[in-house]
Amino acid sequence: MGTVGLVLHPERTCAPTVDAVVRWSRARGAKVLGLAAEVARIGCEAIPVEAEEMTVSADLMISLGGDGTMLRAMRLMTGGHAPVLGVNVGRLGFLAEVDVPELPAALDAIDDQRFTVEVRSGVHARFDATEETALNDVVLLRSPGHKSAAVAVRVQDEPFVSYTADAVVVATPTGSTAYSFSAGGPIVSPNAEGLLITPVAPHAAFNRSVFLSSGERLQLDVLPHSGDLAIEADGLLVGHVSPGDIVEVNMLPAAARVVRLGHTTFYQRAQRKLRLTGSAEHG
Repeated sequence: MGTVGLVLHPERTCAPTVDAVVRWSRARGAKVLGLAAEVARIGCEAIPVEAEEMTVSADLMISLGGDGTMLRAMRLMTGGHAPVLGVNVGRLGFLAEVDVPELPAALDAIDDQRFTVEVRSGVHARFDATEETALNDVVLLRSPGHKSAAVAVRVQDEPFVSYTADAVVVATPTGSTAYSFSAGGPIVSPNAEGLLITPVAPHAAFNRSVFLSSGERLQLDVLPHSGDLAIEADGLLVGHVSPGDIVEVNMLPAAARVVRLGHTTFYQRAQRKLRLTGSAEHG
């Protein structure tokens, strides 16, 4: 392993944890790269680089933060080869593999090759001249002061269903436990391949989620009676569309890779993060 990349929480300094990663990397003759703005903010010893160099150069990416930081790291490595190790800083992170106290043991496990790499799919959206990639979801949502989102869903170029709602979420299996879940969508295993479409606060008779397989083409038509819509990718505003516009959406297989150490399963993390109770618990 020649190069380790760091992606940091936008507010927390994480200085002792960063120093631990730098010491571990140097002891193995590896360089440590950090995004220039983040390195400048905390004054750490990582080499400042731009995002493009990080994507190309890193052999291992370490995310220090919460789920938002982990998603940024995964997006950075879309098209790259490095897996991402998520280290949770603060509250319980759903996507992170370890908490800060567990980081030394995690680095030792990586040294000893005692880890696996889990592949995660992404979602790619194209509208106007814009293309965006997300690891959780792409969302079409009502702009403030405008009418509801009225969106027709086309699958394999054939009309299927229309939603009138506050928003329409197109989520990956990874994103099924995020915005889509809060809107009533199902939990989908990260091992599944496909896209999950979920309306948020639907106003029409059809209010169910739809799951498409990985190879099926998805097109979202903004209907004439829709309001203007904002488009978000992993919670970031990336553009706007109006009635008559079309958003083409595709699944990106193997968009990112994450380090798994075998400490917890997806279902255990889901139980903890989502505080699931019910028939699985016995008195």
